[in-house]
Amino acid sequence: MSLFGDGLDTAVQKAFTRPAPKSAGAQMRYLVKQLKGTKPVAQLLRVSQRTVERYVKDQIKKPRPDLAARLEREVKKRWQPQIRAKARQTAATTGGIVIDTRARVGYTAPIGSTDEDRLRHLTVALPPRYAARLFEAQEQGATEQRLREIAAEALKEVYFQDNGRRAGQLEEVRFTDIEHLEFDL
Repeated sequence: MSLFGDGLDTAVQKAFTRPAPKSAGAQMRYLVKQLKGTKPVAQLLRVSQRTVERYVKDQIKKPRPDLAARLEREVKKRWQPQIRAKARQTAATTGGIVIDTRARVGYTAPIGSTDEDRLRHLTVALPPRYAARLFEAQEQGATEQRLREIAAEALKEVYFQDNGRRAGQLEEVRFTDIEHLEFDL
């Protein structure tokens, strides 16, 4: 599970204009239509082609919890691609992104200042360029660690340095022990 990747996806999904299909049969039919066949869907979900066909015909209605989770995730990943793209574009050019987190945050600073890591609850509006970097990195398959580094860099500049108005000597922000993380557009 990817905290940052899933958080970014959830933020974008709030822009959907119609709800994604809920029932297993409807989700399966949607995926079959998107991937143009039952075989690619079976491979994607790691089930047999016959199982996919039975969901499509509503012969099976209740998937196992692990299959239900994979099914929902794959449908949401493909649902309303134009709206998803538009939401990301708006965030990356004009709107920015809000990060709400409860995590251990500390920093490397010159001797004489308190750089102790401590648990903080931060809600910070990040400028569009950081939204663009986060979405770009996510699309290129960046690791969870890379997304965390971009977020830490954004918090360093926007929260700790107040866009260059203070803490100019700050070198690195550490972002660990994340208890809660949410993004909003």
